[in-house]
Amino acid sequence: MNYSLFFQVLSVLWMQCFIVCSAVSVRNLNTDQFELLQFKDRIADPQNVLAISWNASNSVCKWAGVSCGGIHERVVALNLTNMNLTGTIPPHLGNLSFLHSLDLSSNHFYGHLPKQLGQLHRLRLAQFSYNGLNGEIPTSIFNISSLKIISFAYNNLSGNLPDDLCQHLPNLEALHLKTNELSGNIPSSIGECINLQILSLSVNKFRGIIPTSIWNSTMLEKLFLYDNNLEGKLPPMTNVPKLDELILWGNKLSGNIPTSISNASMLKHVDIGSNFFSGLIPNTLGNLTHLQRLLIGDCNLTTEWSFLSSLANCRNFTLLEVSENPLKGVLPTYIGNLSASLQYFLAHDCELEGNIPMEIGNFNNMLLLSLANNELSGSIPTSIGGLRNLQGLELSSNKLGGPISESICGLERLDTLSLWSNQLHGPIPTCLGDMTSLRYLHLGSNKLSSAIPSTLLNLQDILELDLSSNYLNNSQPLDVGHLRSLVKLNLSRNLLAGDISSTIGSLLTLLSLDLSNNKLHGHIPESFGGLISLGLLDLSNNNLSGIIPKSLEKLSSLKYFNVSFNRLEGEIPTNGCFPNFSSTSFMSNYALCGPPRLLLPLCKNSIHKHSKMLLHALRYGLPVIGVVIVLLIVFTIMYTKRQRRSTTLPIKDDLLALRTWRRISHAQLSQATDGFEEINLLGSGSFGYVYRGRLSDGMDVAIKVFNLQIEGAFRSFDTECEAMRNIVHRNLVKVITCCSNTDFKALVLDFMSNGSLEKWLHSERFSLDILQRVNIMIDVATALEHLHSGHPSPVIHCDLKPSNILLDDDMVAHVGDFGIAKLLGEGDVMKQTMTLATIGYMAPEFGSTGIVSIKCDVYSYGIVLIETFTKKKPIDEMFTDEMTMRNWVERSMRKGMIDIADAGLLKREDEYFVVKANCISSIMDLALSCSTESPEERKDMKGVVVELKKIKQRFLNSMEHV
Repeated sequence: MNYSLFFQVLSVLWMQCFIVCSAVSVRNLNTDQFELLQFKDRIADPQNVLAISWNASNSVCKWAGVSCGGIHERVVALNLTNMNLTGTIPPHLGNLSFLHSLDLSSNHFYGHLPKQLGQLHRLRLAQFSYNGLNGEIPTSIFNISSLKIISFAYNNLSGNLPDDLCQHLPNLEALHLKTNELSGNIPSSIGECINLQILSLSVNKFRGIIPTSIWNSTMLEKLFLYDNNLEGKLPPMTNVPKLDELILWGNKLSGNIPTSISNASMLKHVDIGSNFFSGLIPNTLGNLTHLQRLLIGDCNLTTEWSFLSSLANCRNFTLLEVSENPLKGVLPTYIGNLSASLQYFLAHDCELEGNIPMEIGNFNNMLLLSLANNELSGSIPTSIGGLRNLQGLELSSNKLGGPISESICGLERLDTLSLWSNQLHGPIPTCLGDMTSLRYLHLGSNKLSSAIPSTLLNLQDILELDLSSNYLNNSQPLDVGHLRSLVKLNLSRNLLAGDISSTIGSLLTLLSLDLSNNKLHGHIPESFGGLISLGLLDLSNNNLSGIIPKSLEKLSSLKYFNVSFNRLEGEIPTNGCFPNFSSTSFMSNYALCGPPRLLLPLCKNSIHKHSKMLLHALRYGLPVIGVVIVLLIVFTIMYTKRQRRSTTLPIKDDLLALRTWRRISHAQLSQATDGFEEINLLGSGSFGYVYRGRLSDGMDVAIKVFNLQIEGAFRSFDTECEAMRNIVHRNLVKVITCCSNTDFKALVLDFMSNGSLEKWLHSERFSLDILQRVNIMIDVATALEHLHSGHPSPVIHCDLKPSNILLDDDMVAHVGDFGIAKLLGEGDVMKQTMTLATIGYMAPEFGSTGIVSIKCDVYSYGIVLIETFTKKKPIDEMFTDEMTMRNWVERSMRKGMIDIADAGLLKREDEYFVVKANCISSIMDLALSCSTESPEERKDMKGVVVELKKIKQRFLNSMEHV
């Protein structure tokens, strides 16, 4: 009886418990449903996936993208990837307390991540990649100890990672934060994520060093830190038995490549190029027997090729890139011992010498061989013909000689053959026309002779054909009309004669056509009007006659056009693209005519049309003109009397200065620059372009060509001549001579081999130490002091900035570009101008009133001084009207130099840290005194030179005593 009563009571209690639990389960499932509906109401769903599926009439467990657990009947997974959803992520998702997996990737979510996501204590997967999220990642997310995979890649997230990142993530296996705006240091606690297998922090703004603790994650398989601002040495690799990918390119890592890299014995893919690594390439790389890809290009690694021998142990090796390192030396024959599986060998820009070894032909699987831009000599080895799978052969810019071997014609899969700028001679092999896979054939700048073989016209799929700068001598028109895919055709600087083939006009995809500097004659084909894609057409320096066809007006994409130095005649077309061309496009022809802006005679029909209007204007205008002339004469006499103390040098002195300049013609400058080829273009400015050139006597020069179509270009040319005619100083760019006629003006300047200060400050490939920067700024200050006080008529540069400060072979600075400079008369202290300088470097009074004085240059110098030691530009986004660069320095100096100085100059671990910090602090004080708002409070350049030299001496003395 007692047992019966006991079981009855137990049954009743069980039923009550079941009812209660069921009610709780329903209530909690309803809670999940409510939160998801709140989520749906706050986002846009253009594909109506949620609108159709997510409604109260269906069980929430059957909604699209929703999964429920079998035990608790709660939502455990939400997968809405790639549904084109838009909006902010609402905090309601934080209430899905049983959620294990949350995937919102590949949508259009934006705004901040809600901190309530940190309430998901069961979450294992947080996948938010490929959205537009911004702001910081809530630290609460990094406190979810159950998380295994975190992915916020490809967003716009910013801020730092928490220092204790891994202390709360014991189960983390993958952290994907690639392509965001994250900054700060990589947390040193990263090594506490002992289960971490993948760490991807690439394409962010992380700085500082790679923490040594990172190798404590012994499960690590893939480390992606490329394209950041990381610096310092690569820490010794001690305990990384599973690491198979190490991708660190595009940082500022320095020192040697550690020999301990061989401890990562499972490495397959190593890409640590585009850093500042130096020293030898370690032979221990050969211990990585699983290695397949090694990329160490664009560093500062030096001479020693023995590592190639060690890599013979890597039997699955497919790619080796060592390009853009000063390796020098001769490519050793034992390169042939590398794995037969090698597919890519890139060693361009390595200063290699000697012959290409025959053993290079051992690699039957080779796809790309790039040895361009070296000093290789000898002939092209015939063994290259054995690389049957080769798709790219790049040997340009070397000193290779001999004929082009016909063995190359056996490369049936070759896509690119680049042999330009060598010393190859003899005919072009006719068998090249059988290589139907060719898309790019570059044989320019050699000594090839004979005729262009007609077999090349069989290459119907070729995209670029460059045979320029050779001795090719066809006398019959080349029928290239079959080359339907051609994009670029360059046959310039040869000995081609005869007419231009009209079939060229059928090449609808042609973008660039250069036939200049030949002996072509006849007419410009009317069919050229069909080249609807053409952007460049150069027919200059030939013997072409007849008219310029009006059909060329149809070429709406044409940006560069040159028919100078021919025998053309008639009216220049006036419509379409022709109003955009200047007189330099039509110089030295037989009888061209056109509008006055082209500095040509008016065409007869234009003269007749305007003659009646001219007579009518003269009838009523002559009396008025006469009165104006009389007034001008009176004004001139009065003005001359007032200008007794003129700032202009005596006429006799001017003529003497001009006579001492070396005479030079446009044709000589054209020859020096290969016809002003783009490859010789050094840069462009407000009034024209600067080219590198080599004069006939071998002298390297910079040639500044003024674009006379730009308003102010004539005045700029005259100003620069006036400013630099008699001013000579070791820290000013020397003007060697000029070329000036009615339609062409250019200055010939000393060539500065090390480019501009701007390049050295803001290019990742260049760096300056603290003493180099001090010396450069002393040079600049000395130049300005000479301009301001070393000459009877002070000169105001008016546009000092890093791009106008040029460096010679010895890194001595020279100030150049006097295009808007002003000369002060005796007794004058300021002048007014309508020409403005560069924003950011321009003194306040210059920009607001147009008044310039030597104190404007002092202001600009102060700004350049700040930029030189901080590596920040005055127009960077961080600077505004309220927070200028000067204000930023003034405020930040209170916190210390580490927050101001270029990170490459000042590192806390540097034993000279205090000395360098004191030096930079003194320089910033000087820069602030130069860039004050009030011109009267600024130092003069003589005082700046004295102060900067004192700072340098104190720095050197302190370094000796450390």
